[in-house]
Amino acid sequence: MMAEAQAKPRTLPYVQAITDGVRQVLQEQDNAFVAGEDVAGAGSVFGYYKGLLEEFGPERIFDTPISESGIVGLGVGAAATGCRPVIDIMFMDFMGECMDEVVNQLAKMRYMFGGHATLPVTILTMAGAGLSMAAQHSQSLEAWFCHLPGLKVVMPTTPYDAKGLIIAAARDDNPVIVVLNKMSLAITGEVPIEPYEIPIGQAKVVREGTNLTIVALGRMMHEAMKAVDGLKELGIDPEIIDPRSLQPFDTDSVITSVQKTHRALIVHEAVRFGGMGGEIAAQVQEHAFDYLDAQVARVGAPFSPVPFSPVLEAHYVPNATWIVAEAKKMLGL
Repeated sequence: MMAEAQAKPRTLPYVQAITDGVRQVLQEQDNAFVAGEDVAGAGSVFGYYKGLLEEFGPERIFDTPISESGIVGLGVGAAATGCRPVIDIMFMDFMGECMDEVVNQLAKMRYMFGGHATLPVTILTMAGAGLSMAAQHSQSLEAWFCHLPGLKVVMPTTPYDAKGLIIAAARDDNPVIVVLNKMSLAITGEVPIEPYEIPIGQAKVVREGTNLTIVALGRMMHEAMKAVDGLKELGIDPEIIDPRSLQPFDTDSVITSVQKTHRALIVHEAVRFGGMGGEIAAQVQEHAFDYLDAQVARVGAPFSPVPFSPVLEAHYVPNATWIVAEAKKMLGL
């Protein structure tokens, strides 16, 4: 396995890092294939499978009927009989179409067969708002799947993490849902040429700080970084943590940070009520209560469907301004 520090860097956008990760999975695993709606001829609606049909052929990159339950069912059966499928669910919103296969089959079969059946299924799906795709194509539903024993859930924020988490997911013998973000597709960053893994369950301290821990999920990490200057004006030197993996979650890294900073703010794009922020806040309260100098704060979207109108959507999606305002409120400023 190539260690992170040994890999040679180059710059790629997030969308091409996804392609690179899937390509190297297919090169490494002869029993891997990609299946989903428009993944072959069109290269997916967002283009991150482009070129793979020509490189690997129609037996390994193929379009399916418009049936999410059938697509995931295909993945479950293929994995249980020796393949390592990469399944594409075009929009995370469409996961509702296949919840029986995900909840009662994919997440449960290895347990129910006493470990004799492995389910190495990697599901790639696209979440997030910001492109005026309205209420049925813009949701962030990661909390649904983090609640299911048997599933792993990762959320890559950078091009580097997108490739590394896809490869890690495909090498794992458990089902892994890779939650991608459509507003991150053009973000560029260093991505090594060689295959590498981002360990599932290991957070990253993106910025070290002294008096506030910000746990920022997915694209909100970039908004947290944008908020740094505004926070500094308030006398706040934030430490920013990107969990990268939501299930399993790296509680230790968050608690270690809060023990140093004595304050915690969790930020996610999903609806605030019932989101991952509540679980992370509970873990901070349970494991670092004596270190806290203020209540744990959360930033999330309002309890509403995602608006289609660009003006309304801009008021709906959390951003750097929201982060600064919540920090200010936490400190009573």
